[in-house]
Amino acid sequence: MQLTGRNIIGFETFSEGTVAIQAINPANGETLAPLFYKATIEELDLAAEKAEKAFQIYRKQSGKQKAEFLEKIAEEIENLGDALIERYIAESGLPQGRAMGERGRTTGQLRLFAQLLKDGSWVNARIDTALPDRQPLPRPDIRSVERPLGVVGVFGASNFPLAFSVAGGDTASALAAGCPVIFKAHPAHLGTSELVGKAIQKAAEATNMPDGVFSLLFDDGHEIGLALVKHPSIKAVGFTGSYKGGKALYDAAAARPEPIPVYAEMGSVNPVFVLPRILESNGATLAQNFVGSVTLGVGQFCTNPGMLLLQKNEAFIAALEQHANTSTGGVMLTTGIRDAYVKGIENTKNYTKIIGVGKAPEGFTAVEPIIFHTSIEDFTQNPHLSEEIFGPTSLVVEANTKDELLAAAQSLTGHLTATVHGTPEDLAEYADLIEILEQKVGRILINGFPTGVEVSHAMVHGGPFPATTDSRSTSVGTMAITRFTRPVCYQNFPDSLLVDELKADNPLNIWRLVDGELKK
Repeated sequence: MQLTGRNIIGFETFSEGTVAIQAINPANGETLAPLFYKATIEELDLAAEKAEKAFQIYRKQSGKQKAEFLEKIAEEIENLGDALIERYIAESGLPQGRAMGERGRTTGQLRLFAQLLKDGSWVNARIDTALPDRQPLPRPDIRSVERPLGVVGVFGASNFPLAFSVAGGDTASALAAGCPVIFKAHPAHLGTSELVGKAIQKAAEATNMPDGVFSLLFDDGHEIGLALVKHPSIKAVGFTGSYKGGKALYDAAAARPEPIPVYAEMGSVNPVFVLPRILESNGATLAQNFVGSVTLGVGQFCTNPGMLLLQKNEAFIAALEQHANTSTGGVMLTTGIRDAYVKGIENTKNYTKIIGVGKAPEGFTAVEPIIFHTSIEDFTQNPHLSEEIFGPTSLVVEANTKDELLAAAQSLTGHLTATVHGTPEDLAEYADLIEILEQKVGRILINGFPTGVEVSHAMVHGGPFPATTDSRSTSVGTMAITRFTRPVCYQNFPDSLLVDELKADNPLNIWRLVDGELKK
């Protein structure tokens, strides 16, 4: 499939803009053809107009019809073959294995949402049947179900060119909910975005979806992004990126005449706690695995373990030094991400000691891993040390006592994950640590590392502010669908006017809460 550099608006393509941008290969600094033309406000308006019209049709599509659409998107992405993998590698500097794995994750989550739609029970149908003889007052017939919000604006992430991008989790969950999507591509992945955008466009036409159910706009700055969030047609926003970017979009959405929800994932330090007994019995292996997790994917995961807290243990620090010094960094996704990493490292050096420094390979944006160390006293006096540095680095904080470790946990702001390593005896003794962390994060791990996020029904990829702007939701897994719905109640409706999910004979054969009892 040949790249055109044109914005995708429904079933058409446009390039009305006069400002051209290009993707850059982070491995060698070369610019990549073709030119992509930044979307204009007029093109955004056209996408919004089409999306609003599409919503009136798409919102009434059956679960089966939407499932077929999602499955067709997955099929068309796979049909892109080597062209998608090659462009992914050229734009990200990531290896082929990562590209293929992320493609599988992307198509897998599309099919997972399709499975959810086919079952249909996700809509949370509730029925309280009428009680005309109830005293002192009769009860009317009351039924409720989740319904789609409207047109959703989605922003591509820098660190996942596929799984958190054009056909990624936010798009998949919004389309599954019955919401058309207007997507703003990340400027680092222009070609990858167009290829996937065309796959969605092709799938929409093949499954008879309405024109405007999906659009893809290009921009390298903030103009189109902010205009997208402020556009009156947009009813919700999905974003994965920096705190600065996510907070700006959240503030813009809150300032609208009609405020809308922004589901922004804005980064996380993901603290790891290592308890005393497991340090004594398995410290060397933990040190090796920790450094491996920190450097995985050049540290460019939102679940990268950016902090490790423990009670003093010289042998463990020595093992960390050994593995840090023999580690290898890699190519970062963009020059901006590399520059921010270097700046963060230089600032942290002023307040900490260095445990070990790895090697940087050849590459335009290549960086070296580095592990820092500080005492609990210095950590407490310098709150900025708990801020995320996006990349292959982590800070080790040594406490003197259990109480100091618990106090450090209590001082944490919101994060996506927290991990606790401990023996059964450790975990029993530090049960209060778990209770603290439950109030600080969206996912707690025992004896693992957070850099793998399973796409499943139970996964929670979210957390309290500032990790996200709404801790009640997840951006990974099927629970993400309800970010883009709202409950609607129907009172005393004749059966003929109800949606199928609420009709008396349950034609979809879904699970429903009827008079407080879950049944089919």
